[in-house]
Amino acid sequence: MLIKLLRAYLRPYRRWIAAVMVLQLLQSAASLYLPTLNADIIDNGVVKGNTSYIWGRGLLMLVITLGQVACSITAVYFGARAATALGRDLRTGIFHHVQDFSAREVAHFGTPSLITRTTNDVQQVQMLALMSFTLMVAAPIMGVGSVLMALNQDVALSSLLLVIVPVLAAVIALIVSRMRPLFRQMQKRIDRINLVLREQISGVRVIRAFVRDDWERERFGQANDELYRVSLGTGRLMAYMFPSVMGIVNLASIATLWFGGHLVSDAGMPVGALTAFLTYLVQVLMSVMMATFMFLMVPRAEASAERINEVLGTQPTVAPPSRPVSLPEPRGTLELKGAEYRYPGAQDPVLRNVDLVARPGEVTAIIGSTGSGKTTLLNLVTRLFDATAGTVLLDGVDVRDLDPSQLSRAIGLVPQRPYLFSGTVASNLRYGNEQATDAQLWAALATAQARGFVEEMPEQLETPIAQGGTNVSGGQRQRLAIARALVHRPAIYLFDDSFSALDYSTDAALRAALARDTVGATVVIVAQRVSTIRNADRIVVLDRGEVVGTGTHRQLMATNETYREIVLSQLTEEEAA
Repeated sequence: MLIKLLRAYLRPYRRWIAAVMVLQLLQSAASLYLPTLNADIIDNGVVKGNTSYIWGRGLLMLVITLGQVACSITAVYFGARAATALGRDLRTGIFHHVQDFSAREVAHFGTPSLITRTTNDVQQVQMLALMSFTLMVAAPIMGVGSVLMALNQDVALSSLLLVIVPVLAAVIALIVSRMRPLFRQMQKRIDRINLVLREQISGVRVIRAFVRDDWERERFGQANDELYRVSLGTGRLMAYMFPSVMGIVNLASIATLWFGGHLVSDAGMPVGALTAFLTYLVQVLMSVMMATFMFLMVPRAEASAERINEVLGTQPTVAPPSRPVSLPEPRGTLELKGAEYRYPGAQDPVLRNVDLVARPGEVTAIIGSTGSGKTTLLNLVTRLFDATAGTVLLDGVDVRDLDPSQLSRAIGLVPQRPYLFSGTVASNLRYGNEQATDAQLWAALATAQARGFVEEMPEQLETPIAQGGTNVSGGQRQRLAIARALVHRPAIYLFDDSFSALDYSTDAALRAALARDTVGATVVIVAQRVSTIRNADRIVVLDRGEVVGTGTHRQLMATNETYREIVLSQLTEEEAA
C-alpha cells in the first residue's frame, strides 16, 4: 500500500527525485573517499614526516568535503520540495475525493477519522518520504560502498562484518516486527481522541446542563490512557532499539581495534589502513543505524498509507453520471415516483413507495412524526443519498442523470441544522452566489427577517462569524441560512424544518415575505409546526416512511386521521378550524 501510494503521487516529481539520487551518490562517494585519503596522509605523510604531502592531501580533502557539503544541502533541498509536494497532493486528493462522498460514506468513516487521515496520516507518509530522500537513499550507498572499501583495506579483518551485520539486522527486524501492529493501534487511538474531543466541544452546553462533566472527563481520560498505553509500548521498543544498535557498534569497534592492533604489531597492516578500516566499519554500522531510523518510521507510515488508501479506494455510492444531461433553464418541477431508500444493512426501508409532485409557484409542505423520513426525502432530492428504488425527477429528468453542478445550482437547501462558515456575514451569504451585490444581500436579509439584527452588529455585513455560527443565536443562524438560500436564487427551495427556532410572529412574517420573494419558484417545506405549513398549497403527510395523505389543510383535517392527530396535538379544535 505504501509503495503504491508513493509511486502514484511522486510520479510528477521524478526529476527532483533523480536529482536527489545523483547528489546523494556524489556526496556518498566523497564520504567514502575521505577515509582513504586520511589513511594515505598517515602512511605517506605523518609516518614519513613529509609535510608537503600532508598539505597537498589535506587541501584535496578540504575540496572534497566542501563538494560533499554542497551536494548534501542541494539533495536535502530537492528532497524536501518533493516530500512537501507529496503531502500537499495527498491532502488535496483526499479532500476532493471526500467531497464526492455521500452521507453514507461520511458516516462509514466518521468525521474525526477523516480529519485524522487528511492531517496526521498524510503527515506520517510525508515525513517518511522526506527522511527517505535525506537518509534512506544515502544509507545503502554508504553501506555497500563502505563494505567494498573495507575489503580493499584488509580482507581478513573484513570477516568481522559477516558476524556484526547479520546480528544487527536480526535485532532490528525483531523490534520492528513488534512495532508495526502498535503503530496501527496508535492511529486508531488518535481517531478516538479526536472523536471524544469533538463531541465534548460541540456538546459542552448539554454536558453542563446535565452535569455530566465528571463522566465526560472519565470518558476522555479513558481514551487518553488507551493512546498513552500504546504510545508507551512503542516508546519502550524504540528505547531498546538505539542502545542495542550502539552496543553492537561499540563491540564491533573494540573487536576491530583488538584484531587490527595485532595485525599492525605484526606488520601485517599499516596504521593508516587500520584507521581507515575503523572509519569504514563505523560507516557501515551508521548506514544500518540510518536504515534503523527509517524502519522505525516505516510501520507507522505503512499503517497511515493503508488508512489513506481506504479513503481513496472507496467509491462514492452517489456517482456523477458518465453522460450528464443538461437543462438549459430549470423550471423547478420536482417529482418522486415510487421512491424508496433503505440504509445499508437495515431490515426495513426508511422511505417506501413515495409519490410526490411539487410545482413552480406552489408551496408543498411535508409533515410527519419524528423518524417518518422527512429529512431523508429531501436528501434524495439533493443527492446526498440516491434512491434505492424508484426515481426522483427534476423537470422530468432523473436527478442521477443530471450534471451535479447544475443540480446544485437549481436547488437552495436550508438544512435542519443550519451551518455557517468562519468568515463574515457577507461571505456566508455569498456562499452560493459570489457575484451578489450588497443590495441583494440586504434584500435577502430583509426577506429572512434578519436585517434588523445584522444592522445592529458592529460591522454589519462585515461582522465576523465564528465556525458553525456559534457567536449568533439559533434563530439568527436559521435566518442567515435562509438569507443565504435566497441570495442563491434557485428554482427549488427546500426548507428542512428551518423555522423551528423562530417565534410565531417572526415565523409568520418570514413566510409572508418568502411568498413574495419566491414567486414562480418551487418551495418545499418540511416542518413539525402546523402553523408553518397550514396555508401551503399542498400538504404531504408521511407516516413510517409512507405517504398516507395529500391535500390542503381543510381536506386533510376532514379525511386524514394521522394529520388530524398531529394538528390537535398542537392546536385546539377551534384553532385548527
